[in-house]
Amino acid sequence: MRIWTVSNQKGGVGKTTTAVTLGCLLAAEGRRVLLLDLDPQGSLSAYFRCNPDASHSSVYALFAASANADENLSVQALIRETGTANLSLLPASTAMATLDRQLGAQGGMGLVIRRALAGLESHFDYVLLDCPPMLGVLMVNALAACERLLIPVQTEFLALKGLERMLSTLQMIGRSRGSVLPYTVIPTFFDRRTRASTEALRMLRDQHKEHLWDRVVPIDTQFREASRQGQPINRFNATARGTQAYASLLRWLQAETGQSREPDREAVAS
Repeated sequence: MRIWTVSNQKGGVGKTTTAVTLGCLLAAEGRRVLLLDLDPQGSLSAYFRCNPDASHSSVYALFAASANADENLSVQALIRETGTANLSLLPASTAMATLDRQLGAQGGMGLVIRRALAGLESHFDYVLLDCPPMLGVLMVNALAACERLLIPVQTEFLALKGLERMLSTLQMIGRSRGSVLPYTVIPTFFDRRTRASTEALRMLRDQHKEHLWDRVVPIDTQFREASRQGQPINRFNATARGTQAYASLLRWLQAETGQSREPDREAVAS
């Protein structure tokens, strides 16, 4: 089971879109995919019409069970279907916003998600974690659990500052993990017509070339329309520029991680 975390310490850079689209493209290949919403705002959950304000079976339950040493909670009982074949969701709850205040100082809270996912090894081929844009117990959990970090960065100046903060956090987590977490910077919302986008992309290439995906995710109104319909963009419009960009990104990531594009026979059979 491969675990990818999608994170940046700035909002509005395309984190949820990246998680949804990559997850759905993997599911279309026959992979068994779990999307895990770690953002209390619940954008990923809302995408699939799951209300984070009314979600009792959510990521929050995992932390509550861990804090209370409750070993009876079944992680699988919290997972929901999305309406897309091979794609499941562990939704968020707005109550997750209180976790840092309630549990942040309690020991072991940084490994809740890692321990929960260990029990799902035989059920999923990929897990994609969508993070909140701030450092806290939820982001720490996501970085501790994953094997690769994906950092969407909107091609504009303020988003580059968010990337700097994210990389500082990554260094801190790396020291506690005792190993460097591989990461990929993904330029998003690129508009070749604007100087701001082209300058920001140039800066990314100058400063982060070693970890930068060599293509871009363009601005595409089809993302907004797909979200409004509650569908991933590859199902809403298979020929959209955004669909093609993320399909290219997925092929690159699979090659980078040595993962064949062909799904496991057991995954398809199940």
